[in-house]
Amino acid sequence: MGVNLTPIILKHVSSLENLKGKSFAVDANNYLYQFLALIRMPDGSSLKDSKGNITSHLTGLIFRTTRLMYQYKMRLIFVFDGKPPELKTKEITKRREIRNKATKEWKKALKAGDYATAFSKAIVTSRLTRPMIDDSKHLLNLLGIPLVQAPSEAEAQAAYIAAKGDVWAASTKDYDSLLFGTPRLLRFLTITGREYLPSKGTSRPLKPELIILQEFLEKHGIARKQLIDLAILVGTDFNQGIKGIGPKTALKLIKTHKKLENMPDEIKTKLPPNYHSVRNVFLEPDVNEDYNISYGEFQEEEIYHFLCEERDFSEKRIQTAVGRMKEFYSWAKQSDLKKWLT
Repeated sequence: MGVNLTPIILKHVSSLENLKGKSFAVDANNYLYQFLALIRMPDGSSLKDSKGNITSHLTGLIFRTTRLMYQYKMRLIFVFDGKPPELKTKEITKRREIRNKATKEWKKALKAGDYATAFSKAIVTSRLTRPMIDDSKHLLNLLGIPLVQAPSEAEAQAAYIAAKGDVWAASTKDYDSLLFGTPRLLRFLTITGREYLPSKGTSRPLKPELIILQEFLEKHGIARKQLIDLAILVGTDFNQGIKGIGPKTALKLIKTHKKLENMPDEIKTKLPPNYHSVRNVFLEPDVNEDYNISYGEFQEEEIYHFLCEERDFSEKRIQTAVGRMKEFYSWAKQSDLKKWLT
């Protein structure tokens, strides 16, 4: 879910054309969940091959990624979540309960023949399983696209890679990468440009949003450590926020009192007792410093075998994706991308 900073965020609405040629560390789990949520049958069920393997995530991964790289010359690396911090246990349990509830409601709507409701509930039921992640990594390897396995939070790893200057920005829907220190955050790296809102049963148009951390901090006159304290007041994936305190109120409190330790007693007594640990999750995250962002070998025959023979994809459609990647690599070899190519 991430922290809610929307009411105070400073963003620049952009376009894919304006982002042409940029490089991104993509939160892979977040990216794949989008496909699992939206690429579904009219009754809300996921796309599957003849053996019953879910393929919605692979459909999104192969077609969106190759188009972004071919049409907009984007250089993408995918960062996968590792073991979540222990502080995230409650949030994970909460998400599981929400999914279980939505699954029951989806089945109930299906039984009643209410497919609109069924679809809206199905979106919330998405589960990214280990086999799905393994399939996604396998496909990326066949495409030659680099991936990084984070020891813990992918958003922390993506922020670290961006802060090191190895990519232009971290890309994820959530704001947490700002707390982890990414200089730039790009939300909604998408082509279709719509987000489905399950609670309303409608979708809204989306455009890429760029947030520049230093600009955001300077606008509000706070430092990154204070932004983290603000987030703790509002609530993060690692702690429950204080009831009645939203982003705007939290910002006023931080600007007045500077840090959590200086908060009035009526606030301080409501802080989580482990707020120092929550703060440290963002300030000293567990990251992989020895990562590789070089593009590997493009394995065309193996792509056809995996997607067409093993996962029942249309060969004609995969030809389109393969053609895009060939064009991308042809362009890359003629460009100054030596550090990206093996």
